[in-house]
Amino acid sequence: MCLVTFTVKECRSMPPEEDARAILRLALRHEHSLAASLDPAFAQENWGFLAQQCVENLLKGLIVLADQQPPLSHDLVRLQMLAGARLPEELLELQAFAVKARYSPEDTPLPASRNLLLALIRQLRGALEARLASMGPD
Repeated sequence: MCLVTFTVKECRSMPPEEDARAILRLALRHEHSLAASLDPAFAQENWGFLAQQCVENLLKGLIVLADQQPPLSHDLVRLQMLAGARLPEELLELQAFAVKARYSPEDTPLPASRNLLLALIRQLRGALEARLASMGPD
């Protein structure tokens, strides 16, 4: 699979666990940004977008570990199904931040507190990390 490279020339065949670890690094980047921006002065639409991207990447990591190619999709319901995961409703409600909240001038409220959403994202990351750990060392 070649999920994290951007040109065919750079693409090389990677085992699913290596690809999933690369996707996990992307998700961790978003998670660290979320943790650093818990201040309510940080726009909720921007925070929600980062949260949605983090969830999307974590689900795609789980899909890769199932040796499947994740679709080019932001649809969290579809991705959770392909990943064999069951997300809490609060995480699924981040779907609005994939596109609509980024481009709409209207306020888009978060589906739960930032702290709760971050805790749920960390649980999802833990599931991906546990699956990776069961596959052996880096």
